[in-house]
Amino acid sequence: MAKAFYRIQMYSNKPILKMVNNILEINSKDNDNENVWIYEVVVDENDEYYDFINIFLNILENKYVLLEKIGIRRNQITIWMIYEYDEQCNMEFEAKDLKRLGDNGIKLCVSCYQI
Repeated sequence: MAKAFYRIQMYSNKPILKMVNNILEINSKDNDNENVWIYEVVVDENDEYYDFINIFLNILENKYVLLEKIGIRRNQITIWMIYEYDEQCNMEFEAKDLKRLGDNGIKLCVSCYQI
């Protein structure tokens, strides 16, 4: 069964990244790289649509000032879509969602791999 992994990732050093959970009021995913903070949502192909761009921007907006106070700037924040596929990979994004990403100065990263 194919899955999609949606992530917010931030890049900094470990002491700073430990403060992100409190600022965003969500818990990061355990990972091996202590210089990357990751919040991840995993969605199976049969699950309801997950509007990850808007959900993640709702988490981030109004928190940029607090994040900047601890040394995290918008260019250190990325939103990821990691997508498993079988035979063919197609995706589309709403223009308004991409505009919102751009207005926030956040990069969208997409990685696809065949299962």
